[in-house]
Amino acid sequence: MKKILPLIAAALASIAIVFLLPQFIGSSMPKVIEAKAQIEESVIPQEIIGISSVPKEITKIYDSGKLIGVLNDDEVITDFLNGVYIENYEEKFPETLLDTGKDIYEIKELSYNEYENIDAEITQYLANKNSFTVEVNAIDFANEQGVYATIYVDDVKKYEEALHKYLLYFIEEASLNTISTNGTVSALTTYGERDMGIEILQNITMKKAYAEPNKIMTSVDQILDYLKWGEGVEKQYYTVVTGDTIQGVGSKNNFLSDKQVVNINDDILSDVDQVLSPGMKLNVTYFQSPIDVVVKKESLRKEAVEPDGTIYQEDPELYTNESVVVQTAKEGSENSLWEETWINGVLYSGEKISSIVTIQPQQEIVRVGTLQIPGDGTGTFRYPIDNAKITCRWGCYYNHRAVDFQNAYDRYGSIYAADRGTVYEIGYDGISGNYIIIDHGNTGYRTFYGHMYKPSPLSVGDRVDKGDVIGQIGMTGVASGPHVHFFIIESATEKRRDPCDGFVAC
Repeated sequence: MKKILPLIAAALASIAIVFLLPQFIGSSMPKVIEAKAQIEESVIPQEIIGISSVPKEITKIYDSGKLIGVLNDDEVITDFLNGVYIENYEEKFPETLLDTGKDIYEIKELSYNEYENIDAEITQYLANKNSFTVEVNAIDFANEQGVYATIYVDDVKKYEEALHKYLLYFIEEASLNTISTNGTVSALTTYGERDMGIEILQNITMKKAYAEPNKIMTSVDQILDYLKWGEGVEKQYYTVVTGDTIQGVGSKNNFLSDKQVVNINDDILSDVDQVLSPGMKLNVTYFQSPIDVVVKKESLRKEAVEPDGTIYQEDPELYTNESVVVQTAKEGSENSLWEETWINGVLYSGEKISSIVTIQPQQEIVRVGTLQIPGDGTGTFRYPIDNAKITCRWGCYYNHRAVDFQNAYDRYGSIYAADRGTVYEIGYDGISGNYIIIDHGNTGYRTFYGHMYKPSPLSVGDRVDKGDVIGQIGMTGVASGPHVHFFIIESATEKRRDPCDGFVAC
């Protein structure tokens, strides 16, 4: 047994022998009073059969603080454990050791007592108890406060394979293999992204330890499941209905990306474009792992460069509120290199480290008879937010007649007027939350902006220029994350139009 407490001083007090002073009662021989042994009560009855003239080391076996009995031969337990191991555990846990359960331990001490041999009864007690531990690999997860979780695996290679599979949810395999061997990831030569580095924030160490067999993980899938969810996570599920897409399911549940939905359902989903069947049950609880995986990426992309605000030139020959467009506004573009930090597959932060303007933007120039902004729009539209990322397209789930835009780097950033116009309506409803509608005059269109953080500071009738701040991104109403619910309305027919259908360069 492995659980041996330190040697205790000789238990000389275990025998109390009391002598009376010599008394001569009709004889010259002293009278001796009978010795009485003070015996620790044991679970298995055991007699003291003799007293030794010198103390010797004995081994006591305990179960949760209660004495089972005193061993006659220490090798009995070793032989017993070897037999149990060969019969019950060797096939599942080869080439290792077996020990008793954590509640069984032994103490060695010195004693004058000689005990009855009950080794057979002790081993039978242990067999009936059926509490054993196996020496396997313990994997500790620790942070600055110390070890917060431990798992037991029968084979370190299974753990390494499971960890490798888990990391592939967040990084490409080729990149992981290159980074793991201290190689260099190929530089970006076109638009896209590349993985630059990966790390696990916590410390992971391995050691040999004893564990109960039912707590030992013996398959890659078991270990991978732990790395995804830890222990005690109650998963949430969504039942697919007609018209659902993977992107739509994610948008309606915890604002998951389509890739995240595929990752957490990789047993039934393989591609973000996979067609869903009504009735399918999808896990919509994102990874709640005991470890945090940080991936550094570089992203090179083409981005719009909005022109500065319209230049208004007073013209005394024009009537009040009359205007003439001298030069139309044109959107420019630039190649931007971003450095991004992703934690557990979620974009955490981004920093633009360089950019090159490829097409210069052109400001609009308008001659007006007054400095007041005209109520008519330009007829062209910009994104309603910066760093626009589409999280749910038109029709990504049933009756979704809008495009959801998210600011990739500033979740609660500003919302901008997509074109020049007049505030038509400001309100709130249970679905769209705080919203604002802008009328773009003679263009024949109005634009709708929903889920605002709070009501717009503007008032109905206020005129706004293209790119003016009209509010902040929020998630009021029915929304699983901060975004702008954006669509275009034909003024004459009240028909909704998809912004990506020729209005905004989606």
